[in-house]
Amino acid sequence: MKSLIKRISIGLMMILLALPGTQSIAAGLLTPSNGSLPPLEIREHHVEAILEDGYATTKVEQVFHNPHQQDLEAVYSFPVPEKGAVAEFTVWIDGKPVNGEVLEKKAARDIYEEEKSAGREAGLTEQDSYKTFDIHVTPVRAGQDTRIRLVYLQPVHVDTGIGRYVYPLEEGGVDEQKLAFWTANEQVKEGFSFNLKLRSGYPVEALRTPNQPQAVINKIDDQQWEMAIDRQGQTMSSQGDDENATAQQAPIPVQNAAVAYTLDKDIVVYWRHAADLPGSVDLVTYKPDASKRGTFMLTITPGDDLKAITEGRDWAFVLDVSGSMSGGKLSSLTEGVERALKAMTPDDRFRIILFNNRARELTQGYTNATPEQVAHYTQQLAQLQANSGTNLYAGLKQGLDSLDADRTSSVVLVTDGVANVGETAQKKFLDLIRKRDVRLFTFIMGNSANRPLLETITRESGGFSASISNSDDIVGQLLLAASKVSHEALHGVKVDISGVKTSDLTPKIIGSRYRGQQIILFGHYRGDGRAKIKVSGKISGEKKVYQTEFDFPAQSDLNPELERLWAFASIEDLLQEMEDFGEKADLKQAVIDLAKEYSLVTDYTSMLVVREEVFLKHGIERRNQRRLAVEQAAQQQRAQNPVQNHRVDTQKPMYQTRRADTRQRSSGGGFGGGAVGPWWLLLFVPAIFLRRKK
Repeated sequence: MKSLIKRISIGLMMILLALPGTQSIAAGLLTPSNGSLPPLEIREHHVEAILEDGYATTKVEQVFHNPHQQDLEAVYSFPVPEKGAVAEFTVWIDGKPVNGEVLEKKAARDIYEEEKSAGREAGLTEQDSYKTFDIHVTPVRAGQDTRIRLVYLQPVHVDTGIGRYVYPLEEGGVDEQKLAFWTANEQVKEGFSFNLKLRSGYPVEALRTPNQPQAVINKIDDQQWEMAIDRQGQTMSSQGDDENATAQQAPIPVQNAAVAYTLDKDIVVYWRHAADLPGSVDLVTYKPDASKRGTFMLTITPGDDLKAITEGRDWAFVLDVSGSMSGGKLSSLTEGVERALKAMTPDDRFRIILFNNRARELTQGYTNATPEQVAHYTQQLAQLQANSGTNLYAGLKQGLDSLDADRTSSVVLVTDGVANVGETAQKKFLDLIRKRDVRLFTFIMGNSANRPLLETITRESGGFSASISNSDDIVGQLLLAASKVSHEALHGVKVDISGVKTSDLTPKIIGSRYRGQQIILFGHYRGDGRAKIKVSGKISGEKKVYQTEFDFPAQSDLNPELERLWAFASIEDLLQEMEDFGEKADLKQAVIDLAKEYSLVTDYTSMLVVREEVFLKHGIERRNQRRLAVEQAAQQQRAQNPVQNHRVDTQKPMYQTRRADTRQRSSGGGFGGGAVGPWWLLLFVPAIFLRRKK
């Protein structure tokens, strides 16, 4: 019998609060800060989101208005949705919608500028790294409106029985050059609406949207829910906000207002599956021609068989006091740490490390959390001033030093994850993590946080990551984290498929999976028939294998969006490889080729809209126009069909236990196995957690 592995958990927290008094940009129309051009207006903003078959389709339509006597260009910016792949950009020209096509970034920009100079209608959607999608439309005619539509796709995960969808509107204010150059008009003047339809293959017992009291929630049946926000230049209110309610009363208009809505806060929607659902394997496919290659999405939802861990902890707080934490951020940070310290017992110990341009320790090594020591150090925290840059590397390094191998420890790093002083190269962070045997659990707070960097070092450590919005139920998100760090994990996960020929599987590296986490795998297959699926990994060094069998269909045509989702996931793998090892010409070209074939906006490609004769002039194939027609026809057909359940392992279940659920007592002896206590100290501050094996 192998000796019990000593686990040391290190908590890394990220706060990116865009509170009143802090400098930030919300989604909206951008205008140069020097006032050289008059501002445009957002007249209407309408969103439709459909969540079904394991992915979300979000359609955004906007009307821009030019109240001035000269033609102007509209530049609209909004945060990149997590795993969001732009599939459509449409501009109405002469009253008719014209769909965009994807070109290499420079080529698309050159044609757009050429049309702009000639005074002809054109549109362009570009991606600014991991930060924003920037939409350019020219011209918005003097005194007239211009209508656009953007559609993006993204996978939808369910974690420990809880699903989550975010419509991102709040930027983090970490791009100083952008803040200096632009101001944003985030006000919708006349009409705003947000309509979400959830079509779930499994019963849903509650749906909730925090911080949106005007939202109306409607339960159609156990598998279909709707949520709507409708503002027409007037303030609306609704009765109650009970997450267990099956519906809310209709909104009540209370007074007229000059602004229908302000695009400064994310819209977050949660749903909770019914209790006692089994672990399962779901398969969604797209293979319109039986003789050709098909695309599949495999979703594995594990049973709750990871045992609980019960151990005490040391705590090391690594706190970002750089200039980006000024205003409400720093005060929220110090309040959260104070609450955390007061929640400890005298047997717990803590360290406090501060960093901006450099890192320094406020405490003198580990200190017992007695009332006197807690009062002393919270008073010192209250006197902190935010200034200078962000040396994330130095703070992280000092937080990883001086760990006591004989005690379970947690290190809490509070930052927005945007390093701009000292070591900033991703490779250096990877080297730092590789020098220690750690597990990194990452909660990424804020839409402009450096997700690629944080997700990369998380993956390297074998941990997990999750994004946090300022509009989230922070307590609920941390309860999910508590159930993971207080339970065993399945490390070195591999998925093997035999019996049906599969290829191009992504992600290439799955890594570790923690309590309640799904595995979502995209790939191609040929033929049809019986397939054997094996999921393997190690729990505390012991090998664990789960198996099942089911059929791949010869033909299916209801989910053409899977092709884009596969392509986007494959592009993410390629971009990750370049981030790790440097940009290479062949990898860059592979990204461009995939993006052009499947019409996706990336760092290297953009989506261009011009008049039809201009597409013809430049020899631009209308590939995306054809793909959109197929996708829209399938969406209409799915809407007319009953909700589909895609479970395929009913005859031979992969798991013999029910799914993990936040309401259940786990197989290890209860939620957190009695170890939840220390995690309650994080209820007021989102966190990233590292775990170390002895």
